[in-house]
Amino acid sequence: MALVAGPASGQQASPQDTYGPLFVAVQTARVFPDGKTFVDAVPKRDPQAILADYRRAKPAAPDALRAFVLKNFTVPGVNDRGAADLRRHIRTLWPKLVRQPEPPVTGSSALSLPAPYVVPGGRFREMYYWDSYFTMLGLAVDGQQPLVESMLADFTAVVERYGHIPNGMRTYYLGRSQPPFFALMLALSKDNSPELAARRLAALRREHAYWMSGASCLDATGACARVVRMPNGTLLNRYWDDRPLPRDESYAEDLATAAQDPSRPPAIMYHHLRAGAESGWDYSSRWLADPKSLASIRTTDIVPVDLNSLMYLMEQAIAQRCGAAGDVACSTRFNELARNRGAAINRYFWVGREGRYADWDRVTRGPTPRQSAAMLYPLFAGLASPQQARATAATVRRTMLATGGLRTTPLRTGQQWDAPNGWAPLQWIAVAGLERAGQRALAREIARRWMGTVAAAYGETGKMLEKYDVEERKPGGGGEYPTQDGFGWTNGVASAMLERYPDLLER
Repeated sequence: MALVAGPASGQQASPQDTYGPLFVAVQTARVFPDGKTFVDAVPKRDPQAILADYRRAKPAAPDALRAFVLKNFTVPGVNDRGAADLRRHIRTLWPKLVRQPEPPVTGSSALSLPAPYVVPGGRFREMYYWDSYFTMLGLAVDGQQPLVESMLADFTAVVERYGHIPNGMRTYYLGRSQPPFFALMLALSKDNSPELAARRLAALRREHAYWMSGASCLDATGACARVVRMPNGTLLNRYWDDRPLPRDESYAEDLATAAQDPSRPPAIMYHHLRAGAESGWDYSSRWLADPKSLASIRTTDIVPVDLNSLMYLMEQAIAQRCGAAGDVACSTRFNELARNRGAAINRYFWVGREGRYADWDRVTRGPTPRQSAAMLYPLFAGLASPQQARATAATVRRTMLATGGLRTTPLRTGQQWDAPNGWAPLQWIAVAGLERAGQRALAREIARRWMGTVAAAYGETGKMLEKYDVEERKPGGGGEYPTQDGFGWTNGVASAMLERYPDLLER
């Protein structure tokens, strides 16, 4: 039997003296690999109260014992990282995620870029499209403006070379793009030179032309490439991919998914899968006829509310930039396009009886039944009336708000863009959108809960993660690959939120 002796007369008690049976249990069970870890821990409250709770709870299993210790002690190197450390940690991560431009190598899938850029991290070792906007939000407030400008130089050069910004900077991504945030990225620039402004406007207009190119081939189905004709004749957009083949980077997975539904031609399945990848939500019940079956995917049948909100913002940005350049005809045209799109979004995507914005189904010719965090994009774009914003906020509180932040959807399907996962970009869209719509209390509450989750995971792991389980406030799961750390857009959104709400993690 282990013996614990009291302190010698006049000496301060050691951990062995103070914690007695708790000390013996932790050390003999090797809760921490290094025996010095626990004895250097700092109690979060009165040691005698901790010891009394230990005797009452009697956690014997190693996991239960560890959980008890972490709840009651600040353990060095384990859960001793605070909010200030988190912000400092992000700032030290930026240089580690920077990559320098390299000349192209024959046979390599990498697309060459002219300037330094930031990668997300983990398996994502190239620059990605929509990731980069949220990364750049953090770079802009963390003293990394030169990187913001150099990444904009890369994106502008890519549009000039390929006619659009691909999903990521690899040859196998050239058949698709991602949610179009280029216009919003440009708003982060501090370089106002007229020559650069003209070049960027030309690139932005070319990106718009890429998304709208299907307008020239619309047939009786009412859709071609990324363009859909709505019942009133308005042209909106959907996600698409030009190649009717399995994805290079998920070849075996796509073959297996297509084989699960022999009733559909494989090429149709591949278009749906690739379009789901273009959406960034790969994959989600948003795109599935049967939420439990990826083989029921039907992305190209759906007109997404998030994509069209971003297209609205792009058209507004082009109109503003054309106006600043003195091109009245261009400004007038794009203002009209934005007005028409905004009216169509509120006509077809708003579901008043449910207090939410929805995606629109081309087959049923009505809103989809799937609730998702995408409902907040029209608020982000400034399209919601005060009444719509209040109703959306009520729906979010009722069905989308979890202990640790905003759910992606309320459904648990095993797909990574469903519950219980939460994602940094969607938290930012929600917070910024609700703030813009006057729903400031809910915006701050989402930010508080989300940053609590990020800080808790950082305290436990020392890492910034790609996604999180907002139900249990732990690393997220699901999808085609393990959760990645790094992580560009989580770093960016965390820095931007702490810049917006400096006292967010004080408690």
